[in-house]
Amino acid sequence: MYSGSCHCGRVAFLVDLTIDHARQCDCTICSKRGLLTFRVSNDALQLKCDLADLFQYRWGTRTAVDYFCPICGVLPFRRPSQLTLEERAAGLDPFDGWSINIRCIDEIDLDALPKHRIFGSRLQI
Repeated sequence: MYSGSCHCGRVAFLVDLTIDHARQCDCTICSKRGLLTFRVSNDALQLKCDLADLFQYRWGTRTAVDYFCPICGVLPFRRPSQLTLEERAAGLDPFDGWSINIRCIDEIDLDALPKHRIFGSRLQI
């Protein structure tokens, strides 16, 4: 079990994971934020704050939800986009969980983690 938070500490969480890589997406929003993420199931994330108190951002298909601290602006986690009909028809499996910004997790050695490049720039948004 790892603990994590935004910069100011208002958005704090616990996450149960065994992390073996970091996802590095090449889409414009992830690139501009410098995000490194890892996906976990719904029950792996335990919030120490009220989700309704966070700011949200949606774009494109409006199925992804990015959550931000209203004080410091850091994005500690997000709900990834739902698959389009075309992606489902192509056989992609839907994901129902959280994408954690591993830069917000305490005591993770980012340099030691292999980076898996995700080509989000090729997805329909």
